[in-house]
Amino acid sequence: MSSLEEQIAAVEEEIRNTAYNKATQLHIGRLKAKLAVLRLERETRAKGRGGGTGYGVRKSGHATVGLVGYPSTGKSTLLNRLTQTESETGAYDFTTVSIIPGMLRWGGASIQILDMPGLIPGAAKGRGRGREVLSVVRSCDLILFLIDPEHPNLRALTNELEGAGVRVNQRPPRIVVQRSDRGGLTVSSTVRLTHLGSGAAAQIAREFGVHNGSIVFREDATVDQLIDVLAGNRVYVPALFVLNKAELLTPAERTRLAADLRGFDPIFISAKNQVGLEELIDRLGHALHFIRVFVKPPGRPPDLDEPVILRKGDPVSALLRRLPSDLDRTFRSAQVWGRSARFPGQTVGRDHVLADEDIVTVLIARGAARPAS
Repeated sequence: MSSLEEQIAAVEEEIRNTAYNKATQLHIGRLKAKLAVLRLERETRAKGRGGGTGYGVRKSGHATVGLVGYPSTGKSTLLNRLTQTESETGAYDFTTVSIIPGMLRWGGASIQILDMPGLIPGAAKGRGRGREVLSVVRSCDLILFLIDPEHPNLRALTNELEGAGVRVNQRPPRIVVQRSDRGGLTVSSTVRLTHLGSGAAAQIAREFGVHNGSIVFREDATVDQLIDVLAGNRVYVPALFVLNKAELLTPAERTRLAADLRGFDPIFISAKNQVGLEELIDRLGHALHFIRVFVKPPGRPPDLDEPVILRKGDPVSALLRRLPSDLDRTFRSAQVWGRSARFPGQTVGRDHVLADEDIVTVLIARGAARPAS
């Protein structure tokens, strides 16, 4: 009986050697599903042995950003420039052997930046402590890919993250899978499916052991998207792409690299010479979708110096979690001034979605004591 790694390698080779066309589409889909199941089993075994659990990193601040790149692309230098953290630097590979955190301030928000060991080919399979690093990447709110002119292959980096179940700049597929104990498997859709039919979806689901229940497609999904949903361990993380050491580039080289990386919309910087860092910081803050909400105690002006930092789409309930717990417990309603309000001072409930620079007064239940501010 072949080992798990041998089974994985065999399926990977069969996928590589199978020409993709309409006749082989279903076969390749089933192979991909089988590969995903085998990789899940490998991950489960590694956790059982205590391997691949990652570095011990305590998250802090309003968001966490992970620096991802090959060894010696300048991640430690960039961390030092952004956060004034003393991360050891050197012009040789594998300088960073642990996770080094630093804190960046942006518009009242605290952004934790993590300098991680460089990734090498095969990281998703465990090379160079790759699984440990990638487990930290999975918990980040945003990924900052850092490359340099000598190692400009971003696609190889994103492929390593794909292999670890990290989906970069994607959203979760609109596919609903419900499992049951009996009754068979039904597949339906609210849109026309052009990438896979109901028969193909059912066969792929059975590779995951889903024989009873329902699958509902609410978008024209691909085989890979269905596999992601069935696997159930994918994470969807936004990312920015940065090309460091731009001071080494001639204008012609910069133009060529910009064309080669067009799909990634790279930011050109020089961490060493502190060039392009302001644009990078601004892009970071906006990519994290921070909003600032100002709290106004009843009968008093709002505190415009200390905003509460939330994320785009957060409701009043998210604001309450950042305030003294008694306000959440005794909450009756809130008044809102700003872009999210239909009119100044609109009375809203916990589910009202706030906008940047809104001013909010929390009203408590009658007879409840307001916490001291």
